[in-house]
Formats: sequence, C-alpha cells, structure tokens
Amino acid sequence: MQQMRMRSWLFAPGDSDKKMGKALGGPADIVILDLEDAVSTDAKPLARQLVCAFLQENAQDRARIWVRVNPLDGPHTLDDLVAIMPGKPGGIMLPKVYGRADVELLDNYLTAFEAMHGIERGSTPVIVLVTETAEAMFHTGDYKGAPRVVALTWGAEDLADSIGASSNRNPDGSYSFTYELARSMTVLGAAAAGVAAVETIQGDFRDLEALRLRAEKVRRDGFRGMLAIHPAQVDVINAAFTPAEDELAEAREIVALFAAHPGAGTIGWKGGMLDRPHLSRAQALLAQVGE
Repeated sequence: MQQMRMRSWLFAPGDSDKKMGKALGGPADIVILDLEDAVSTDAKPLARQLVCAFLQENAQDRARIWVRVNPLDGPHTLDDLVAIMPGKPGGIMLPKVYGRADVELLDNYLTAFEAMHGIERGSTPVIVLVTETAEAMFHTGDYKGAPRVVALTWGAEDLADSIGASSNRNPDGSYSFTYELARSMTVLGAAAAGVAAVETIQGDFRDLEALRLRAEKVRRDGFRGMLAIHPAQVDVINAAFTPAEDELAEAREIVALFAAHPGAGTIGWKGGMLDRPHLSRAQALLAQVGE
C-alpha cells in the first residue's frame, strides 16, 4: 500500500464552497475542511451541510479531504459527525484534546458512524492537535497505539489562551520558550507513537521566504509536513518536505554500503564513519518516497 503523502495540510472554511473548491483544486496533499475556528457558531449548521455535500460531490478525491471537527469538550462534535460521516471523509482532525482519552472517545464515535454508513471499520484516520490545552502538554507521549492516529500536530494560539498568556512571541517575533517546548514535545510524541509530526501554521502567508526557511528547519528537526492557511503556501511546503535527489542518492548509497557489509556496525565513508543510526535515517528518508 502506498504511503499517504502528508507534506501539506491546507485549511479551507467549511462554510465557503468557493474556498473549499479552490483548496481541493490545488496541489495540497490534504485539504482540511474546517468546522471549528473558521466557522461562527451560527454558521455551523450550514457549514456541516456544505461539507457533506462537498465530500459527496468529490468522492474521487475523498482520501485527500479531511474535516476538522469541533473539540470534544464543547456541544458541537457529535452534530459535526452526524452531518459529515455520510460523506465518508478521508480523515478527521481533532482539536483541543486533553489527552489520549479524547482520541479513544472519538474512535468509539467514528466506529459507530462507520457501521451506520457502510464505511470500513477503523478506516477513518485521525490527526490530533496535541498542545492546544495546558493539560494536553503533559500527555504528548501517550499516543503510541492510539486508535486511528496517523499524525500529531500542535498549535500556539489556543495554548496561549489556555495558559492565560498575553503573547506567545519573543520581541524578535520568534516563539517563546513554552511554545518551542510544545513544538519539541509534538515531534517527540509523534516519534514515540510512530506517526508523522506536522508543523503548525505560519500566520503571515505573504512571507514565503520565511515560510521556506521555517519549513526546511522543522523538516531537519523531524517534522514530515506542515499546516497551511493559504493556497500560496502549499508549493513552498511541498518543496521543503520533498527530499532532494542528492539526499536520496546519498541515502541509497548508505543503504547499499550496509547491505554489502551486513555484519558491520560501522563503515568508513567519505573520510568519516557511518554507524547504524545513519542507516536508520537513510532508510526512513527513502521510505518517505516509497523506496
């Protein structure tokens, strides 16, 4: 089975057919139709109808079309699922979790709706926003084996609200310590769970050079994709999270060296030494492109 591409995750408001269509027509690996922050409370009933209809009208692209539902600690999640599951979404984004128990509750809900609508049981994957509440920060390492979870991502704005902070930025515009910690805990939690780590949004969608630099940095840190709020960001994100040919060639060479010396723990290479972690990283890089 081909590995799901998860480089770019583009949000589109669920109450706008035009924006949903534009998002799906672009190169984003995954389009997230938003029923949460992008949609006012009064507009949520209409947005649910529009999202379900959009899913049904674009059945051939359903695997790319995910939905961000409202958080489980509010009154809207079940209404969201009742409305959208007949459309068989490609996946669900769960925001503002408090811990693994929220994922397990969502799994119970999804299992029931899958049975109701003739969807293969367990086939609706989930990405979890794991840092939007203060409590959730203490549980970022708890998602190993959690049902349906294929990726973890993080958010800085809701975390600031949860803490009661007046800002999440340093004077130079960089994230302050708590939010860099949230980023680190997300990539560590994803590694512990064996799922993809996905970087949070960049709010300034016009500064594509800053986006490129940030995306390339977090990819080096272990992230495998990034959230986007504007179509203009998608090409930059896709490029940043696509291994370059010289990287792939080097990885193939490392794998071939160890294959030729199966009993070796270390191998001399280009004036230095390779050991088993180098092999693991090379194999992981090749796996990203299906090799």
